[in-house]
Amino acid sequence: MQHNTLGKTGLFVSKLCLGTMTFGGKGFWEVIGQQGQEMATRLVDRCLDGGINFIDTANVYSFGESERLLGEALKGKRDRVVLATKVRGRMADEPNEVGLSRKHIFDQVHKSLKRMQTDYIDLYQIHGYDALTPLEETLGALDDLVRQGKVRYIGASNLAAWQLMKSLGISERRGLNRFQSLQAYYSIAGRDLERELVPLILDQGLALMVWSPLAGGLLSGKFTREGDAPEGARRAAFDFPPVDKAHAFDVIDAMRPMAKEHGVSVANIALAWLLHQNWVTSVLIGAKTMDQLEDNLNAVNIELSTHELRQLDEVSALPPEYPQWMIERQAAGRRPGEPT
Repeated sequence: MQHNTLGKTGLFVSKLCLGTMTFGGKGFWEVIGQQGQEMATRLVDRCLDGGINFIDTANVYSFGESERLLGEALKGKRDRVVLATKVRGRMADEPNEVGLSRKHIFDQVHKSLKRMQTDYIDLYQIHGYDALTPLEETLGALDDLVRQGKVRYIGASNLAAWQLMKSLGISERRGLNRFQSLQAYYSIAGRDLERELVPLILDQGLALMVWSPLAGGLLSGKFTREGDAPEGARRAAFDFPPVDKAHAFDVIDAMRPMAKEHGVSVANIALAWLLHQNWVTSVLIGAKTMDQLEDNLNAVNIELSTHELRQLDEVSALPPEYPQWMIERQAAGRRPGEPT
């Protein structure tokens, strides 16, 4: 297993990260996964054996149950893991049980620590944007948690480029701890973040953690254009994240012969493509079964050729969009001797 540094820190995280959204299965989360303690512990142990040192969860996953199961699974192993969780989602019906206010963040970090049976969280992430709370309040609260030792690093998830850049500017101006990572949706069938977020990530030295790298299972290769789906498939019951399916199946068609050539699954090729992108720090993998986990772990062993990468880039490319096409046009010939 290879490792990358997390943003502008000296912390190393594995290129694959175990996502635990499938742990628990309460309420809304039932369609995503219903793993109990025995399976959760087996999955965690197998990941540790496979060299993964990075595990991600969130307080809102099964309303705390995912964190609780993970904490139990990590008994005696906590020091081997870079542990990440998130805050923002609604945890109860009361008005202050959601968002990124100082009150909600402080209340929830203590509950997360207790559920996971740990004294500190390695990476504490906001789970999205909260339009009702000033970023200054949120970043100040997170900075206090770092200074108190409850949190080691902070990160963001699901932010627009302007929101993320504004946050970094506030942190720099006020001398606060900055976001070191962005957790975002990215897949070979959904490359939208390459327009604005990837340039920002590269410019500001942020880590990129990829969620739903198989587009909610669509890129597993088990779905068909005609609408056939494997029994019990999550996307059959929960059609998320949004994907241009016609485009996605064009990509899948290009991956099938590569998968056959390498003797691996289509899902492995989709994961391997992400791992070949130099702006990707870690790819979150989840699994309902040990077989799924074993297959996902194999992705780090696949070396795609330059020709294969070019083929995949071409079939999955984003359509031209302003201002990107204008930026590229104006950049042509900027250096002496370059063609215009």
